Amino acid sequence: MSKHIAIVEDEAAIRENYADVLRRQGYQVQTYANREDATKAFSIRLPHLAILDIGLEQEYDGGFTLCQWLRSMSTTLPIIFLTARDNDVDTVSGLRIGADDYLTKDISLPHLTARIAALFRRQDALKEPIKEEHLLTLGAVAIDNQRMTISWQGNIVDLTITEFWMVYALAKHPGHVKNRQQLMQDSNIYVDDSTITSHIKRIRKKFAVIDKSFDCIETVYGMGYRWNQETPAAKL
Repeated sequence: MSKHIAIVEDEAAIRENYADVLRRQGYQVQTYANREDATKAFSIRLPHLAILDIGLEQEYDGGFTLCQWLRSMSTTLPIIFLTARDNDVDTVSGLRIGADDYLTKDISLPHLTARIAALFRRQDALKEPIKEEHLLTLGAVAIDNQRMTISWQGNIVDLTITEFWMVYALAKHPGHVKNRQQLMQDSNIYVDDSTITSHIKRIRKKFAVIDKSFDCIETVYGMGYRWNQETPAAKL
């Protein structure tokens, strides 16, 4: 059975453009221009994945409200914010209330479809038994690239799909510098340098929630980032 995707976007041209692309990928797609119509439809049947804009008609943060409601209806429903609002406050807010990913509208359509497919793969993989060949362990970090999950000191780090691929790209080659272009390629996103910087900041904060001394992601000024396997505590 094909997956059912819902798009909630108040600009008709953008909404239908996304819908056409996804239908050609074999997905069933329903579109909504505002939170009220979407909520009515979702009360009857939840989609398999929801793509939300933040501003919906007269509601400046209507997408945030809808995301919170959807998350209360299902803890596992994949939710993506796809918005023109690219700032740390909105991004952090979107992720805190339960979105699985936060993408800006400058993302290419092939990258958007890759991100959607990745979310479905992760959802399906969570139902499968863990396979040893998909595990990468480096000191305190354990990465399962089948389930697209990462743990630190045995605790799951609550990363989005974008953040997962960034950490995986760095950790699988510890000590090697990855520039921003390489991180974008590995993460299937196309964004400006400041957005990459924002992602890295959020990743560090999420690890720091588990371990305040976390310092494995090093900024190599003028070049990019690298994963240092040893934390400062381990070097002492």
